[in-house]
Amino acid sequence: MTEYNFLGRDDILDIEDIETHVVPVPEWGENAAVRLKVLSAAERDAFEASTVTTKGGKQKPNLANLRARLVARCMVDADGKRVFESGDVARLGTKSSKALDRLFSKCQEINGFSDKDIEEMTEDFDETGD
Repeated sequence: MTEYNFLGRDDILDIEDIETHVVPVPEWGENAAVRLKVLSAAERDAFEASTVTTKGGKQKPNLANLRARLVARCMVDADGKRVFESGDVARLGTKSSKALDRLFSKCQEINGFSDKDIEEMTEDFDETGD
């Protein structure tokens, strides 16, 4: 029988559980690499909310720069601070689709997003917004 170590409030809140992963980006230079982090629950919720826009009471999927938006949220420096601000997303979106797709895929993997999750976030919208 397994014995569990039950955690209390302080135990949980004090745990450092945000991992980072180094990903090579050869399109950006020889030996070039970036760090991608696992999003906090609040950061993931904010990203998911950004996949929908509401205008005039109607909801529509927001796929604009989807890859760049997720990569910008996940990319951090050596201290764990975000490399890109929200205002940088459009410019980041002009970078190589091959490089961004690799980074986007890694962001999906480390954050538990499947292709199906992304599809579900951006589908099931009808023209009335109901």
